[in-house]
Amino acid sequence: MRRLRAFAVLPLLASTLAACGSGQASGRPTLNWYNFPDDSGALQKAADRCSQASHGRYKINYNKLPRAADGQRQQLVRRLAAHDNSIDIMGLDVTWGAEFAQAGWIREWTGAAKQRATEGTLRVPLQTATWKNKLYAVPYNTNTQLLWYRKDLVPTPPKTWAEMLAMARNLSRQGKPHYVEIQGAQYEGLTVWFNTLINSAGGSILNPSATKPSLGPPAVRAAGVMRDLARSVAADPSLSNQMEDQNRLAMEAGDAAFELNYPFVYPSMKANNPALFKNFRWAPYPRVDANRPARPTIGGIDLAVSAYSRHPQLAFEAALCLRNRQNQRTAALVGGLPPTLRALYDERPFIKAYPFAREVLASLEAASVRPLTPAYQNVSIAVSHTLSPPSAIKPVSSVNTISGEIDDALQSKGVIP
Repeated sequence: MRRLRAFAVLPLLASTLAACGSGQASGRPTLNWYNFPDDSGALQKAADRCSQASHGRYKINYNKLPRAADGQRQQLVRRLAAHDNSIDIMGLDVTWGAEFAQAGWIREWTGAAKQRATEGTLRVPLQTATWKNKLYAVPYNTNTQLLWYRKDLVPTPPKTWAEMLAMARNLSRQGKPHYVEIQGAQYEGLTVWFNTLINSAGGSILNPSATKPSLGPPAVRAAGVMRDLARSVAADPSLSNQMEDQNRLAMEAGDAAFELNYPFVYPSMKANNPALFKNFRWAPYPRVDANRPARPTIGGIDLAVSAYSRHPQLAFEAALCLRNRQNQRTAALVGGLPPTLRALYDERPFIKAYPFAREVLASLEAASVRPLTPAYQNVSIAVSHTLSPPSAIKPVSSVNTISGEIDDALQSKGVIP
């Protein structure tokens, strides 16, 4: 889930001061790990565990990036562009790998390190860490959306978008909660919605070589699904301003029958509305076509080693430790972040904490990724700006506009300061 925009100045100052103490500490290297701010303690625990497991060979210092994804990227871009050698390991949003690799800011994974990074790792998350058939990061965690619904209103969940809208209309006629909560604001979540639908319809935003837009009929179909929802009784009146957390709150308030969102909504519903939680259920993401499985867009964080690290070999070793089975288990059970290691989905503790583990795994194995291109930020802006608000979408002309803007975006170098 994309985090809310926060002030970037103070975290930047704090991390810069932290970097001043990097390098050698008590005769052992200090590896600076920059990642999203984790309130659960799972990331700090991983850093402490791996520091101890190194037996004095290195110490990992966990540095928190700003809360907003844009602020995280901005800080890393500015420092890497200046060849800052105080960054060793960094957590990259799954959309940044191609940009950072193309700019020469992160190191390729090769040899034994690559083998360990790929062994037992889910296939689709690995795609987010790959650029031009080379591995540039190791998947640390992942995420996928499911359909969440109220069983007291919908005994059998819909399998397609058409079925879901029909159920919403029927509930509306009965005067019952009937909204479909989804991310309709002008931001990354809107791009994710479109990307999921176009892939579910058998298409993609870019061609396989990521050199040209590849939209066509599947994109028109996807845009039509978005428009149909936005103009129906299923649309929350706040659709064009809603992000993941607003969707969660609306569902918890009892205003909706359906929600397309990430697994974090499950423990939240349990804590905030125990009465509704008794009827809170999950199902696979709805299909666009009944005979074609949905392909939800995955999220997550990949760990990369800086091209300017003074301790690259230790950084590769430490990154593998940070995302090992024990640390991914902790991140899943404490931090709510689905793992990228396939074996964890069969473990009893994980299944107990994630009763929807089977659905999450199935979704990840059928998932789609956002366009892999150094120009992704421009591509995403072209999509989200054109499709906002969803109620104003004109499928054919909107898709033509997106295609033209993406074609222009691909002519850039892809690095946005």
